[in-house]
Amino acid sequence: MASGDFDPEKLLSVLRSHGVEFILIGGMAAVLHGDVGVTVDVDVVPDRNDDNLNSLANALCDLEARIRTEGEADGLSFDCSPAFFKNMAPEAFVNMTTTAGDVDVTFKPAGTDGYADLARSAIRVEAAEGVTILVASLDDVIRSKESADREKDRDALPRLRRLLERIQRSD
Repeated sequence: MASGDFDPEKLLSVLRSHGVEFILIGGMAAVLHGDVGVTVDVDVVPDRNDDNLNSLANALCDLEARIRTEGEADGLSFDCSPAFFKNMAPEAFVNMTTTAGDVDVTFKPAGTDGYADLARSAIRVEAAEGVTILVASLDDVIRSKESADREKDRDALPRLRRLLERIQRSD
């Protein structure tokens, strides 16, 4: 059984303890920039090199990752291997449930060119005690949400743009 209470600190800690190189994007990235929105999952953009895909698969196996789908509370089992992630199309994403809550993995979020693109302006944040991660810039979070153009993103965009303006004024 994979589905667990949402514990983003644990989820991010396990990824980092396995040496996974990733950039946090989406709602949790916005929250770390100061957004007051609520999110119930973690969205990550891993580096796509072979060693990192191996680390990613190992971390997700430790978290008992399963494919998240409606109608299956505990998710569906899948081949949680480096090959599974290597064979994913760059624009594809996989939604998973784990013992630490939900995590979504994509290599090329909407409106971006992926890890290297996001890394240029990502910031380092201590997400848990002793756990430092890369977080997409607020500009990049906004760019991705604009491009994804989902209703939940359209709802969040005015709030994120106001937050960005406040941050820019305070600099």
